[in-house]
Amino acid sequence: MRDLRDIWVYLSASPLLHLTLTLVAFQVGTWVYTKGKLNPMLNPVLIAVILVVAFLLATETSYRDYFDGAQFVHFLLGAATVALAVPLYRQLEKVRQSALAILASILAGSLTAIVSAIGIGYILDGSRDALVSLAPKSVTAPVAMGISEQLGGLPSLTAVLVILTGILGAMLGPIVLNLIGVKDWAARGLAIGTASHGIGTARAFQINEIAGAFSGLAMGLNALATAILLPLIWHWIF
Repeated sequence: MRDLRDIWVYLSASPLLHLTLTLVAFQVGTWVYTKGKLNPMLNPVLIAVILVVAFLLATETSYRDYFDGAQFVHFLLGAATVALAVPLYRQLEKVRQSALAILASILAGSLTAIVSAIGIGYILDGSRDALVSLAPKSVTAPVAMGISEQLGGLPSLTAVLVILTGILGAMLGPIVLNLIGVKDWAARGLAIGTASHGIGTARAFQINEIAGAFSGLAMGLNALATAILLPLIWHWIF
């Protein structure tokens, strides 16, 4: 037992432990997702989050210590986001033809996400901090946390809400779109990207390249629209 404790002390001090934990957890999530015949309820990100959180709780590891090792994956998020431009470029002509429809969809989606979040939070008697933290939930995490901080919210709470929104959007978005009869891949991608940012975009790419490209476009445009509209709406309401 002492040897095991010594090994754990050595491993816990190495940033490679938490990097490996992150990669292994996602691989396990992907394996479960594949074995489940791509069932959206078995979202690999959700499974990976549960596994990582369980490990951190069991080992009493702080998030700061975990992030020291996992920050390399965080760094690669920037490159992955930029890489979304490649499939979007392949759909450039389709984007040009639908430019007005895309802008109208992003505007409507951004306003709906903001107003519905604030409205539901208000009905449930949420505090001012909770409301402003909830409002940018459909925007990619770095932008959402920045907006929340500028308006006096809690960036950490916003990050949790953003992740939950992305996971739920990836799980339920395609099902809802099927139920309401949306068949156009571009429209499906715009809806998923606007509502559930990067996690939803990853799911859209698994389904169809056109949907993934438009989802990536919607994710970026919605971040810009929300960064402009939310402060205006917030100051107008409060």
